[in-house]
Order: sequence, then structure tokens, then C-alpha cells
Amino acid sequence: MSTKVLTLVGSLRAGSVNRQLADTAALTAGDDVDIVIFDGIGQVPFYNEDIDVEGSVPEAAAALRAAAASADALLLVCPEYNGTMPAVLKNALDWLSRPFGTSAISGTPAAVIGSAFGQYGGVWAHDDARKVLGIAGARVIDDVRLSIGGSVSRFAEIHPKDDSEIVEQLRGVVSTLAGEAEASAA
Repeated sequence: MSTKVLTLVGSLRAGSVNRQLADTAALTAGDDVDIVIFDGIGQVPFYNEDIDVEGSVPEAAAALRAAAASADALLLVCPEYNGTMPAVLKNALDWLSRPFGTSAISGTPAAVIGSAFGQYGGVWAHDDARKVLGIAGARVIDDVRLSIGGSVSRFAEIHPKDDSEIVEQLRGVVSTLAGEAEASAA
């Protein structure tokens, strides 16, 4: 049985390096890990308790919750926007954490990785995302960290899948996260 890792990408841009990182993780994960990239994050409306009512939850939000409920682990691939995580990613976590007491990610092993233009690779955004994940009830795997700086120059002429250092780091992230999911299931 394979470990299912729901992956949320915080950039909606088609050519996003962070999307390329998620795709590379999916391409290079072992046979025992299934990386599922949730493509509907941009269609999830901003969280509003008035529309989070049983029987009328927006379809995209319900699909996000269902994807999280069926996953063994959660991987956020997070760029940094103005020193923090993108609103689309924060919004997804808001939907996943509610209604109060029924978080779809409660106890789920989770990790945050990503890349940004700056030299630190988005560490502020990644720290903020870990904080939100923890408050939302996920079990954040703090020792899984991958913040790739200088994405504009590093990946100007090469896709992350063709960067052996990045591929090896992604394999390590996915392997550790899958191991944590297996340990949680045991």
C-alpha cells in the first residue's frame, strides 16, 4: 500500500518554480509514495463561516477537504509573497481547519518546502506556514526543511527535475514525510 501525500502549491502561476518542485517530487517519489497535487486551490473561495454550512459548502472547498481526509500526509510547496505565505495557501488551510474541532488535517504529518527569489528561499513564509499548520491541528515535521533561494537564477535555464541536488533533497523530504505517515498509521 502506498502513502498518499496531498500536495498544495501556493503559487497559481503556470510556470511557477514551486509548481515545478511539486511536479519533481511527484516524478521522483518512490513507488510506495503517491504525490497528489491538488489543482483546484485557486477555485476555493475565501473562507467565510456563512458559506461553510453543511449541505452548501462550495464544491472546491468540499473537494479540498475530501482530498485532505483521504491523504496520509500533507506537503505544502510555498513561495514567499511580501515576506509571508501566499493568501491562496493560507485560505486553503483555513478551510481545512474548520469547522472548529473537525479539522481535516488534525494529526496529519505535514511539511513545508519551497523556493523564492531571495537568498533565503522563503524561510519566513515557510515558518508562517508551519505555524498555521500546527494551529490547524496538523503534526508539523519540523526537521523537514527545504528552502531554495535564488530561484530566478538557479532555475533560469534548468528545471528542478534536472538538478540532481534538488532531486535528492526532494526525495529526502518525501521519504521522511512518508515515514512519519507510516509511523502515525501503525
